[in-house]
Amino acid sequence: MTSQAEQAHPTAASLDELVRDAARALPDKAAFRSPAGSLSWAQTDAAVDATARGLLALGLTAGDRVAMQVGNTLDFPVVYFGILRAGLVAVPVNTEYTAAEVEQVVRASGARLLMTERRGAQTGHTLLAQLPELQHVVVIGADGPGSLSTLQSGVGSPVTSGRGGEDLAVVLFTSGTSGRPRGAMLSHRALSANLEQTSRIEPQVMSTDDVVLLVVPLFHVYGLNGALGLIARQHATGVLVERFDPVETLADLRRYAVTCVVGAPPMYVAWSMLPDVGDAFTTVRLALCGAAPLPSTVLHRVLEVTGQHVFEGYGLTETAPVLTSTLMSTVAKPDSIGRPLPGIELRLLDGDGHDVEEGDPGEIVVRGDNLFSGYWPDGAEGPDAQGWWATGDVAYADVDGDLHLVDRRRELILVSGFNVYPREVEEVLLTHPDVVEAAVLGIPHPYTGESVKALVVLRERAQPSSEELVAHCARSLARFKCPTAIEVVAELPHSATGKVSKGRLRELAG
Repeated sequence: MTSQAEQAHPTAASLDELVRDAARALPDKAAFRSPAGSLSWAQTDAAVDATARGLLALGLTAGDRVAMQVGNTLDFPVVYFGILRAGLVAVPVNTEYTAAEVEQVVRASGARLLMTERRGAQTGHTLLAQLPELQHVVVIGADGPGSLSTLQSGVGSPVTSGRGGEDLAVVLFTSGTSGRPRGAMLSHRALSANLEQTSRIEPQVMSTDDVVLLVVPLFHVYGLNGALGLIARQHATGVLVERFDPVETLADLRRYAVTCVVGAPPMYVAWSMLPDVGDAFTTVRLALCGAAPLPSTVLHRVLEVTGQHVFEGYGLTETAPVLTSTLMSTVAKPDSIGRPLPGIELRLLDGDGHDVEEGDPGEIVVRGDNLFSGYWPDGAEGPDAQGWWATGDVAYADVDGDLHLVDRRRELILVSGFNVYPREVEEVLLTHPDVVEAAVLGIPHPYTGESVKALVVLRERAQPSSEELVAHCARSLARFKCPTAIEVVAELPHSATGKVSKGRLRELAG
């Protein structure tokens, strides 16, 4: 199935210009609100300029990477757009990452500066002493030298980056099948194109009058461009919430009169079980869900108690991110990911690279100006010479042309929409002295969609507890990657080539 694609690779200005445009058009309008205060678009633009000047004063030059481990606070949009305005490349880092995981990203990206909050200051200064390419650490919320407030204290003229188009804007790292981080290279063109594609959906996803709940993490591509980028483009207002709490976020919907919810399945699962969700949704005009499939039972429950249909979408980091949405369907169906956005071409191909027969499943292959430029640092495995890129996901189109996912990408586990690759967890388990062999797979979970289960073979007479093995993982992995269940087995099933058979493993795991 194909939708009309636009002319390849249009010129795109630096994304920070979205903030400047909003400040010129609506200087006094609230750009971002949070429990800590609020910023108008004029204040946001001025803070972005101050951040850019400070970064340039440190001697950073166009294209240098800046790693940023920042939560959903007023500082995130200022730092993110400030990095872009300085002509630099933002490298968002998961706020739940351990010191080892932060080091992986900083080392792999060759970041010259790490922007972090107080809780990450010790890790940052340790890395500063260990990694020769890392030259600066800036701590948000601290005072004095090395703080964000000091970085922003200089005065001067407005900054213009001079970047845009195919220039790199963001490198987003996600664990690869090798268990090591891989950075998807997103240009200003790709990010801008997806904002344009999303803005062409009818009914409109977001308008200037919208107040948007920003509780999905902004370090994730869904929050970064699918929410924050679109807010800036539409001059809307974002409500920043650092951590999802079902009761508190329903109170936030009321407190800020939220009109647009950008959500993920665990949010709707939790809300659907609260008695006052209907009352809290009275100002909401549009509820969106992405990052992972939403159980149809939850969709029906939310519709029943709020009168709001939750519109689902599908995308990937490499596609900046949205590819399809049920907003594009004639009727938004449960268990469907809808149809391609305007400007995106999509095909379903069989194993020989041919279009599948009607109704048959095939790999999703896409083309559009929103596609990434390959993986860091050399652009490997990006779109082919004709602009097509294979997602690795399998879907079928029903008689109406609506898409339905039938298989996940390779062995990827999705925990609350975050990628977990089994190999990464397995390698950590194997560093425990009592573990001889380990295999990891995803199992259904009522709140997070999936959780991580590990099957381990232990050394003879070894008896580590499950708690000990989980704690071992937690020293090297973010919490969402750690197993929630560990089962000790006498042996793991292997294929004829010696690889662990994941199909037989699922049978063994029940």
